[in-house]
Amino acid sequence: LLRSSQPLTGPNRRRCREDEKLLGTIVDEDERGFIIDTRSAQAAKQARMSGGGTEPKSSYPQWRRLHRALERGRLLQESFVKLVEACGDASLSMDRWLGRLESSRWLGHVKAALSTACLAAQCLDREGCSVLVHGAEGTDTTLLVTALAQLILDPSCRTLEGFQGLLEREWIEAGHPFQLRCARSASSHARGKQEAPLFLLFLDCVWQLSRQFPFSLQFGEQLLLTLFDNAYASAYGTFLCNSERERSLCKVKESTHSLWAWLNQPEERQKYLNPLYSHNPLVIWPSVEPQSIQLWQGLFLRWIRPSQHLDEAWVEIQRLVEGS
Repeated sequence: LLRSSQPLTGPNRRRCREDEKLLGTIVDEDERGFIIDTRSAQAAKQARMSGGGTEPKSSYPQWRRLHRALERGRLLQESFVKLVEACGDASLSMDRWLGRLESSRWLGHVKAALSTACLAAQCLDREGCSVLVHGAEGTDTTLLVTALAQLILDPSCRTLEGFQGLLEREWIEAGHPFQLRCARSASSHARGKQEAPLFLLFLDCVWQLSRQFPFSLQFGEQLLLTLFDNAYASAYGTFLCNSERERSLCKVKESTHSLWAWLNQPEERQKYLNPLYSHNPLVIWPSVEPQSIQLWQGLFLRWIRPSQHLDEAWVEIQRLVEGS
């Protein structure tokens, strides 16, 4: 499973012999690979017309390109804002609530992300093919798809330590611009041009996996909520800046504490473990049917519904499991 920061030919439609040679070494003569483009076919065409790159079939004869359009900018942020506004309006009737939930299109974005990740995972697991994922810049939807695909395929990524390593590798070191994307919350009246809740969308997809496979992830919802909170406002340096280069220039590691070090303290770690976890060596294939994708109430309704009874139930489950 590979990710690319940009299409494989350079500006003004120039061929990149190095990229062609690189992909040629990945697959043998009798093998094929898949290029999953997270842009729409129309967006890719417009990029070509403005001098952007692409992968002509003649230059990559063993690779098949598949377009799976995923929103990553203003439209995704607007969807997030609409959902938060709907969740915060306690005066809505049932019909109006369902209408506003549907019009936000948030669950549609969750479905699209999971569907694309499943496609990448199927190409790898069932077809035995190499997969290259790329988008417009390679720091948003590309990371979303590759990280989810690894969770689906690799049981080691579903452990607490493995999940932290996945986030470090696929989101932080790969250059997701947290400072730009998470500059403000959906409740802020100010709007940044580059804000977009890609990381939140990833966390929502992980929650969907944890709900559909309650025994297969070693961590629980509380970890996902903590990660969301720290992505938007944190006393730790883990999600600061927009790239490894910026973090190095700002000496983030030298001047701040790591979120992981705090989470992995024995007394803290216990809070984030799933007491129902049982190692599952198999691939987990989530359902992406509309009936299977649910609103993440623990996040989006956390401020308007009491969580006391849910927290008490979780503690009781932990007690029963430890006592058995």
